[in-house]
Amino acid sequence: MRKILIVFTILTLLLSGCGSREDGAASTRYLTTMDTVMTLTAYGPNREDGLDKAQAEILALNAALSTGLSDSEISRLNESGSAALSPEPLALLERALELYVSTDGLFDPSVYPLVKLWGFYDKNYHVPTAAELGEALSRVGADHIRISGNTVTLEDGRQIDLGGIGKGYASQRACEILREAGVSSALLSLGGNVQCLGSKPDGSDWNIGIRDPWQEGALYAAVKVSDQAVITSGGYERYFEDPDTGVVYRHILDPRTGRPAESGLTSVSIVTADGTLGDGLSTALYIMGLEEATAFWRAHSEEFEMILITDDGTLYATGGLQNRISSSGKIHFLSR
Repeated sequence: MRKILIVFTILTLLLSGCGSREDGAASTRYLTTMDTVMTLTAYGPNREDGLDKAQAEILALNAALSTGLSDSEISRLNESGSAALSPEPLALLERALELYVSTDGLFDPSVYPLVKLWGFYDKNYHVPTAAELGEALSRVGADHIRISGNTVTLEDGRQIDLGGIGKGYASQRACEILREAGVSSALLSLGGNVQCLGSKPDGSDWNIGIRDPWQEGALYAAVKVSDQAVITSGGYERYFEDPDTGVVYRHILDPRTGRPAESGLTSVSIVTADGTLGDGLSTALYIMGLEEATAFWRAHSEEFEMILITDDGTLYATGGLQNRISSSGKIHFLSR
């Protein structure tokens, strides 16, 4: 399949054609948090105030959720096994548990012991033995998480990581805060998560690129959206190669096996108004593979659309994107 080359940076592509009217004036903030580089761009007269508040919210969420900060609420919960959570981390955990149920456990916030075992947490990569995998798997399963009021109890050695939906939630909250501040047009890029507030200042849709999994600096497709998120998970994002065997191990772990998912998919992009949902589903559907992901979409087609790239480069998109997605190669559309 031929690829769409990026002539300028992705940000330039997304922001092009926004016009030069005063109400289209833009401000951009750059920050590195939640283990990724973020770009927040807002338009209009209230943009500075809105960006100040949105940035503060993202940093506060990282301080509460990060497993890399020993004093975060999630780290303290993992250390003690039981703790009271403040409203936002508690609400996000409850949402994670809803996704755990709806995806039959494929989105599981309790895979943290596996993430640490493989070294994806601190980049001290390690191919575990069968015994090590068995021990870690015995501590995985979100059905052993109990919530009573604002107190969370992790049973049988469970530990959690909300990073699988944290950036999606952060981008969604940032858009809500920008809207409350009087901003009606904004584009937020949080790593593989892109969330749009409204449309471009000129009223046209945003054109969001889908990264080429095999060619750095290229796009495989692009999708037009307004007031939606486009959230992508791919095995190419984080991986390591075993120096002894040459085998490549990717960071999306299947909670059923404890090993990197081998579903036949290389990339999954979710298009939805709900950034939190999109973040969780991009992981779960990657683990499911083409057939199971398609069946899941058919059962929940009112909630999201999706774009799938298989290991052999075939591009699939759900029917609701038929007039919104473009690619220089063939697109196979999935029907309800």
